[in-house]
Amino acid sequence: FTPIGYLKIGVLEISFLTIPVIIGAMVLGPVGGAILGGVFGLTSFLTCIGVGVPSAFGAELFQINPFYTFIVCFIPRVLVGLLAGLLFRGLQKIDRTKIVSYGVTGLCGALFNTILFTGSLLLLFWHTDFIQGLAAGQNILAFVVGFVGLNGLVEALVCFVVSSAVSKALVHFIPANPVLKEKKPE
Repeated sequence: FTPIGYLKIGVLEISFLTIPVIIGAMVLGPVGGAILGGVFGLTSFLTCIGVGVPSAFGAELFQINPFYTFIVCFIPRVLVGLLAGLLFRGLQKIDRTKIVSYGVTGLCGALFNTILFTGSLLLLFWHTDFIQGLAAGQNILAFVVGFVGLNGLVEALVCFVVSSAVSKALVHFIPANPVLKEKKPE
């Protein structure tokens, strides 16, 4: 609920809460990632009703349809944690260096968040006056590029660097936990 988790710069609302979700997915697995994604989704929804750092965008969505707003805030974030955990597990089986899987999962986790959130937003709210007003007559592709553009790029880069580095360090320094244990090359 702090400005660190939800950074607001003008009309941009950048969330860095994907970072702990993706770290959890890599370190704890898909279920741990999904649980952390659920926490992220709940905090995201609560900002729509003014808890923590209020979201004007989320508040507007909530006024239009509270149930759809919950779906847009919650379901994509749970899926981000689950998908990142599954991706990481799959990559760990084929990544001989055991380094690439961290970076790819960090980047893809942020992309999963952007794609799933934006996709559900468009699916449930595209035809509302609010979103159509933001789109200002643009087609859906132009709107997505403008809506996601800088916001998605910043989230992806920060998530890529931080989540991959922190996850690799955690797995390296906490080898006693069998969930975290990384197989050492023989």
